[in-house]
Amino acid sequence: MGLGRVYAVAVVGIDGVLVEIEADVRSGLPGVNVVGLPDAALQESRDRVRSAVVNSGEQWPRQKVVLALSPASLPKVGSVYDLALACAVLDASRAVPRTRLDNVAFLGELALDGRLKSVRGLLPAVLGARRAGRERVVVPAAGLPEAGLVPGIDVLGAHHLREVTAWLRGADNLMAPAPIAPEPAPGGPDLADVVGQEHARTALEIAAAGAHHILLTGPPGVGKTMLAQRLPGLLPELTDAESLEVTAVHSVAGILPVDRPLVRRPPFVAPHHTSTATSLTGGGSGMALPGAVSRAHRGVLFIDECPEMSIRALEALRTPLEEGEVRVTRAKGEARYPARFQLVLAANPCPCAPARPEDCVCPPAARRRYLGRLSGPLLDRVDLRIALRPPTGGVLLDAACEPTERVRERVVEARARAAHRWREGGWTTNAEVPGPVVRRSYLDARAALAPIEVALRRGLITSRGADRAMRVALTVSDLAHKPRPDDGDVLSALSFRNHG
Repeated sequence: MGLGRVYAVAVVGIDGVLVEIEADVRSGLPGVNVVGLPDAALQESRDRVRSAVVNSGEQWPRQKVVLALSPASLPKVGSVYDLALACAVLDASRAVPRTRLDNVAFLGELALDGRLKSVRGLLPAVLGARRAGRERVVVPAAGLPEAGLVPGIDVLGAHHLREVTAWLRGADNLMAPAPIAPEPAPGGPDLADVVGQEHARTALEIAAAGAHHILLTGPPGVGKTMLAQRLPGLLPELTDAESLEVTAVHSVAGILPVDRPLVRRPPFVAPHHTSTATSLTGGGSGMALPGAVSRAHRGVLFIDECPEMSIRALEALRTPLEEGEVRVTRAKGEARYPARFQLVLAANPCPCAPARPEDCVCPPAARRRYLGRLSGPLLDRVDLRIALRPPTGGVLLDAACEPTERVRERVVEARARAAHRWREGGWTTNAEVPGPVVRRSYLDARAALAPIEVALRRGLITSRGADRAMRVALTVSDLAHKPRPDDGDVLSALSFRNHG
């Protein structure tokens, strides 16, 4: 009996950190101690691992077993360490040779009978193992499609602990990832279904082309929700790097579909208006899990009936809108999650929300108080504000509306022009470019800024609003195939910002 050593990976946010697991088997009263800031699930792994080892036909040491996880200052959360703990004990008791233990990370939860179960955060864990220099990783077979997305590391899968011990003893029985099936063609609701809202459709196209945030106001039934649900269909597919990033967030959140391990399409997340600030930004006991803003990363976050949401929850959106990430601090550490999403807000014009504006019975103070729940600083971060009107007669049977596919083609072309413009800075959309850089891009189109300067002097927009109007004008010029914005594009951007 002696000392055993294997490696696992802890996931903090969406970053994987290599964890060294040591097992010390020595004389003493039989028992198992786990040290190194384990949480309750990891403390309970003592019984799971012992039962799994015995039920897999192996001998559990009848001596004192100490399991140490380092770095000791890093909180260890969850059951991802079960397989590594079992292998460390078998190594310490000399039940398996050390030949295949070097440069390997072991990930997975153990059932009492030795079956391997997949865990949350498998993709970021494998990415962390590769970054730490591990050459191989052993995962549950159910997690092979997800773990196999990571290039540059040998990924092997097993259904049972018996298969892992046989592999450690020299067998070549573990599974390799299967090729990923091609992504099905984009589906979902079509923009052609929305009739009679040409102004809003144009704004939605601009929002998609530049990744701008948008506010839709209007009476019930005019198409606010329909427009929001069709925005993801206008967006281009995620790049390989973006897909891995989004997939990592969904893996940590535990919402990654089994049949589609790689997220290729921009996500659409629509929390209920009763959602709390914690559910939006992330939280929970122990290490915080990603919230709605992170699950919508590289996609769309839609908040319907937004004036009905608590002010605290709405104000929690301001930081991720500005910085593109969320930092959630809990007792067991800080988790950082990406949160670069497009925000779509939808609101009725007043609490009573009649179908016809002239039927409103709300006093002016009630109307102001209702929409006043959307604070000035939050609205200042919304680039496009659209007031929808009920469609007039005859448009409901109009079959001439453009479908999503045709609009998406223009959006993809405009985004390609924006990515080419900002290639040196590494930005891909106009919305994410810093204000000073946007202002410098207008040096050759200084005359176009006259309407914005007039609006600033009159106090109609803030400095942040001016930068955002310039970004929208860039998107309008990209859609029109212009090399730079002119004063007409700037006026169009200002009209969208001040509308409604």
